[in-house]
Amino acid sequence: MSEGETIGGVPVTDEQIQVWADEAEAGIDIDLLKKRGRGRPGRGAGPAQVVALRLTAEELADLDALAARAHKTRSELIRAALAAYAA
Repeated sequence: MSEGETIGGVPVTDEQIQVWADEAEAGIDIDLLKKRGRGRPGRGAGPAQVVALRLTAEELADLDALAARAHKTRSELIRAALAAYAA
């Protein structure tokens, strides 16, 4: 093991590696793995579509500043603006 390896800031010991190896050798519960979700959570009943949007550096900086002040992500802010515009 490399000196100073960590996971989430917690040092990984040789003992922990052995525990993981023992668990792997004992077999993996496939049903447990299938229960885990993949990707981002859905936004509605149907699949969401990604839309590309080109912004200038100034527009992007303005968007990021506004999003930071509103404590929202870029996407949340854009969706809110579209909803307000459509209302």
